[in-house]
Amino acid sequence: MTTSGGGMTGSEAGDAIGARVLRKAGWRIIPLLGLAYMTAFMDRSNISFAAKTMNADLGFSETIYGIGGGIFFLSYALFEIPSNVILARVGARKWIARIMITWGLVAAGMLFVKAPMQFYAMRFLLGICEAGFFPGVILYLSQWFPKEARGRAISRFYISGPLTRVVLGTASVWLLSLDGVAGMKGWQWLFLVQGLPSVLVGLLVLALLPGDFRSVSWLDAREKAWLAGELEGQGAGQGVGPGVGHQHHLLAALRHPMVLLLGAIGLLTTATYYTFTLSEPRILASAIGLALPQVGYLVSFAGLLGAAAMLFTGWLSDRSGNRVRFLFVSTALVTLAYVGFAANLGPVPSLIAYLLYVSAWGSVTLSVWMVCTDMLPPRDMPVGTAMINTMSQVGAFLCPIAWGMAKDATGSFHAGFVGLVGLEILALVLILVLARNLARRRPA
Repeated sequence: MTTSGGGMTGSEAGDAIGARVLRKAGWRIIPLLGLAYMTAFMDRSNISFAAKTMNADLGFSETIYGIGGGIFFLSYALFEIPSNVILARVGARKWIARIMITWGLVAAGMLFVKAPMQFYAMRFLLGICEAGFFPGVILYLSQWFPKEARGRAISRFYISGPLTRVVLGTASVWLLSLDGVAGMKGWQWLFLVQGLPSVLVGLLVLALLPGDFRSVSWLDAREKAWLAGELEGQGAGQGVGPGVGHQHHLLAALRHPMVLLLGAIGLLTTATYYTFTLSEPRILASAIGLALPQVGYLVSFAGLLGAAAMLFTGWLSDRSGNRVRFLFVSTALVTLAYVGFAANLGPVPSLIAYLLYVSAWGSVTLSVWMVCTDMLPPRDMPVGTAMINTMSQVGAFLCPIAWGMAKDATGSFHAGFVGLVGLEILALVLILVLARNLARRRPA
């Protein structure tokens, strides 16, 4: 609708300003944070490709590997809340850069591992260094994007996880082929080459990541006013930067029922996801009958499929406004995929189960975080997001250990998959509880 003079109405002008703000913020923030998450995902997951030759070279059993794979998530969980509180005090730009630089150095240092205790120590230290990154980014994005656009914003950041698979699959196969070059094993080259880019990206974050939207020069006064009005109208106007941390009430956030329920769902779903991820190449080689290069190509293709599914979920979730429905459906699909692997019906059914898994796994955690940012009060966000992620990482610590022990005891992954199915079913029950609680909170 236009005015009698042919100009735009106030509503149309506001929509135009809003679209301009979101476009500017999207291009200046999300690609940089997405690149950061790609390096994080690679540095925590690349041991899945290193595992076969590393375990053989160093004499690691499946139990030792499971402990080392999972202990990263223990330290990550322990330091999650302190890290996010510091981020809220000193600002996202400085703290995320610190996180990235230190984790990159530790990730590259994995090449020096020779014994189980060294393996455990380096993975534990990697978790300390990376703690707070993901909930810090979620908190930061909630201070730039209103609820109506937040699903798309988080999904565009979060697709870096599946997209990393495109790089991880092909690059890891090539790096492992460097076995013997310069007297180093292929898995040592993998840790070195995939770890150091995090340091460079951390320096880019320090130089380029915007602070509070009120202080940037690339938004004019009207654009800043629009964003301030949108965020404050949704209760998200409080910035993330120096001096903010004292306003957040630790105990109130930890007692919030939404934090505990989402944390429990995250614990179960993250436990199954990272347990699968840490053994993914070997599972695919065994269940589908692929050689390592073919596994790498399949993982790369799966990354593209997962990214497309995640973008679709974020877009459709923003349009419908029903985040929990997508959380339930995607969790149910992951459960079916694990059932397919547990049944072990042959290469083709296992391939179908894997493609179903990669199409749905990202939408599970994406939906958890969209519900979180929609429902938590702003003053509880720094501690609340960290607590949800902390509970999630506890599952990722415990489950790989049990998985490795089951593999050593039985010689196969079957018992482990039965356990993953059980955890996913329990998660589905909790999601139904979440949906019921949210329905009660809505006004008639």
